[in-house]
Amino acid sequence: MRNRLLVAITLLPLMWHAGAQAKVSEGQAARLDTDLTPVGAVRAGNEAGTIPAWTGGLSTPPSSYQEGEIETDPFPDDKPLFVINSQNVDEYKDNLTAGQIQMIKQYAPEYVLPVYKTRRTAAYPERIYQSSKDNARTATLLENGNGVKDAIATSPFPIPENGVEVIWNHILRYRGNEVSFRSAFATPTTDGSFVPVLTEYDYFFAYAEPGVKLKDIDNKIFYLKTRIMSPSSLAGTLNLVHETLDQVRSPRLAWRYQAGERRLRRSPNLAYGTDLPNSSSLRSVDQKDMYNGAPNQYEWKLLGKREMYVPYNAYKLHEPSATADDIIQARHINQSLTRYELHRVWVIEANLRTGLNHIFSRRVFYIDEDSWAILASDEYDDDGNLWRVSEGHNISYYTVPTFWTTIELTYDLKQERYYIDGLDDGQEPYDFNPGFRGNEFTASAVRRSARR
Repeated sequence: MRNRLLVAITLLPLMWHAGAQAKVSEGQAARLDTDLTPVGAVRAGNEAGTIPAWTGGLSTPPSSYQEGEIETDPFPDDKPLFVINSQNVDEYKDNLTAGQIQMIKQYAPEYVLPVYKTRRTAAYPERIYQSSKDNARTATLLENGNGVKDAIATSPFPIPENGVEVIWNHILRYRGNEVSFRSAFATPTTDGSFVPVLTEYDYFFAYAEPGVKLKDIDNKIFYLKTRIMSPSSLAGTLNLVHETLDQVRSPRLAWRYQAGERRLRRSPNLAYGTDLPNSSSLRSVDQKDMYNGAPNQYEWKLLGKREMYVPYNAYKLHEPSATADDIIQARHINQSLTRYELHRVWVIEANLRTGLNHIFSRRVFYIDEDSWAILASDEYDDDGNLWRVSEGHNISYYTVPTFWTTIELTYDLKQERYYIDGLDDGQEPYDFNPGFRGNEFTASAVRRSARR
């Protein structure tokens, strides 16, 4: 059954300009306890009944889940309502991204979108909901969108007024206090062959630590250590990243320890528009986590909120039985393991500022109203042609709770290859309580650990 309601909320395009104030009135902030959820989504469903009302998300794990195990599918009996393919894509085009339409047409007939019942599962701890409501009353942008002040723990602008506020909501959304896990990424060739690169990730989210004040975090959003475990040619390679909040005061700090060199070097090549290391030039550094760049590189336009078919509740991709061999195929992943749902998303457009360089001249992001996670994006080259198509396949991680990706994808339409991250078959569940200390993420500490 086709949903014919295109736009739940329409807004005139809004361009952000320097000096714009973000904090909202007390009357507007009070809406976060009435018609809006604590993170700013519309509580009500849509008129067609194809998007349900928000009832708190998946805040309690399903009975099938056992603590200490990988998250189980809370909806194992759900079947696709319909499938969007090359034969009916024009019927649904108003609810699809430009990238989805191109993928369906370019990779017909295999590439399809199985559409399921909409489940508004995104949920966060109560303290995060309170922080969101507090941020609405205090948060403001720094000049030229270089950062945010007077906010903590989670997205600063639950009632956004422009595109740069929306992108900061994604960058600063809550993903737990700290987490450690292993997963693999791969860059399959055109025939589908691949070599997974198993990597250990350690995140310490200084901005989200319970009880922390903005003055305590030394301008850091999070600290990240990665260590490649295999293949042997790359094993031992480490990266250290300090992600900053005020990016003029201190841009991103990064170091890299290359296997065999035995030196930890500063890494200016981990800047935003360069190739992600070991990605076969299929992904830029700032496409990690769907977007992690410097907002002042682009002019941001808020296009409004739309109802779109987006990847959601990707438990089939997450479950242990879905191995890399099951998921990876030539040119695109196995779409029978994907799940798309109709959700309201914020749509923002980023156009490269005059005089700045980046491989993408324009980008369009589709951001979930319930979580502030980017679910899809379209990236354009210097000639204005659609070049790459990215997707974030998210699930709810029950122990926190938080809503985060299990699989990230970037499809290169020119090379007809793709980058996939999050392959975790055979690995342990994410550990959201590893007990990190901030001093484990200094350059000297990582240097010592690399030489052991």
